[in-house]
Amino acid sequence: MCCGACWTPSSGPMRTVSDTDRPRLAPHARMAFDPARERHVLLAPEAVAVLGGSGSAVLGLCDGERTVAEIVAELHRRYDHVSDDEVRLFLARLAAKRYVEVSDGSDE
Repeated sequence: MCCGACWTPSSGPMRTVSDTDRPRLAPHARMAFDPARERHVLLAPEAVAVLGGSGSAVLGLCDGERTVAEIVAELHRRYDHVSDDEVRLFLARLAAKRYVEVSDGSDE
């Protein structure tokens, strides 16, 4: 199964992402602009995932401070057609691949 934002199949069990979760890029992952592809990519050890415009917008908001609900609200402000469920699914799939860490806020 693929998340649609990259070519990498999901590799682990998917955790449900809730509105109160606070996602951030994992320490070993980073987002960068690839001038050869003219697109943003997600870089992780032994992996490069090419991101679509919406994927890079979502990841750009994943700072560990914003909740998923706040990320979705910001995407609604920026774009006309945003599916809340697709944003949650995208984040859940990235978390399953360990590209994104999701905190439920209980460790604060």
